[in-house]
Amino acid sequence: MSIAGIGVVSGYGWGREFLWQGLMGGKPAARLYPGYGPGRDQQAWVGRIPDGGDPAYGSGVFGRAVQAAAAEAIADAQARGWRRDGRTVGLVHAFTLGDVADWRDFYLVDDGHRRTRDYLRMLPSTPISVVMQEFGFHGPAMNVSAACSSGNVGVLTAKMWRDAGLVDDVLCVTTDVSATPEMLEHFVGMGAAVADVDPFTACRPFQEGTLGFTMAEASVAMLLTDAAELPYARVLGGAMTNDAFHVVSVDPVHAQIIACAERALSNAGLAAADVAYVNAHGTGTRQCDAAERDLLTTVFDDRPAITALKPLAGHCQGASAAIEVAAIALSYDRGIAASAPIMAPAHPRLLDGPTPMSDSPTLKLSMGMGGNNAAVVLAPA
Repeated sequence: MSIAGIGVVSGYGWGREFLWQGLMGGKPAARLYPGYGPGRDQQAWVGRIPDGGDPAYGSGVFGRAVQAAAAEAIADAQARGWRRDGRTVGLVHAFTLGDVADWRDFYLVDDGHRRTRDYLRMLPSTPISVVMQEFGFHGPAMNVSAACSSGNVGVLTAKMWRDAGLVDDVLCVTTDVSATPEMLEHFVGMGAAVADVDPFTACRPFQEGTLGFTMAEASVAMLLTDAAELPYARVLGGAMTNDAFHVVSVDPVHAQIIACAERALSNAGLAAADVAYVNAHGTGTRQCDAAERDLLTTVFDDRPAITALKPLAGHCQGASAAIEVAAIALSYDRGIAASAPIMAPAHPRLLDGPTPMSDSPTLKLSMGMGGNNAAVVLAPA
């Protein structure tokens, strides 16, 4: 399958061009917001989605962002030659916690009482049902969740549907709007997120002095098909494994993350030497850095270029893989590999900001809490 349409709502704004301009400009999506910290009296660096979207799709950002990303991806695919007539289109929505802010308000503001029609907006089935109705799609529609690797898992689920003959095309949407004070407090407490310093100081994957990630939000949609004239990139294959080790920590042996990359290459019909780029999960945490450095050495002999985007886009939690897959697809289309600027002594293969891109495959790696590993192999269209 190929990625034929892209829609993005992120901390940079409503639309994929805001994402691309932000990545090319080297400016983090995060800014300082009040109301964070244990006492809710501190500012925090967070890449929140700004207000926007159509109020018809909900009072909060979540439903609006799902619809906006989906509509942009479909319109983009149509502009690139995709025609839906006579084709069975499914929808995979990858997410983790759902509309966190709306559920909080349901309990703490409304005391659990709302009109039924407003309550229905909070159910996980509602956003994808609304999209299916709006565009008249009749293929399978479901939610998947694999923590921070959910975006990759969504793409691989879509590919499995197509390989099984269940669909012709799939709209793959991934949404995470959970950078609330309540959520950030606990990620800081776990030692993973950093809220009190700017993203370039906090998040330095594959560099000295890294502290952790800056929390962010996004909704990303990609129309996956083999029936578009001008697709962005091809999905060659992928794989998923699980550490079966700990609910948060990475298995220090790294066996399953390495196996995930090796199986993804095999599924894509490639050798490690064929891959020119590894888009890292790149959270900037010590555990993630150690695991990915081991994988790069063990599987790839430290040969491919490394791209890392979380210092810029932030860690969009369940949507982190999806926003990075979208960035890779845009990179192929525009001939520029997106990556964050280097701020400290770094791995010799880490790219320093935007760099001309070759027409060679990329392995996109993700590592989610609960030991969820997922890798997708992409190539230019």
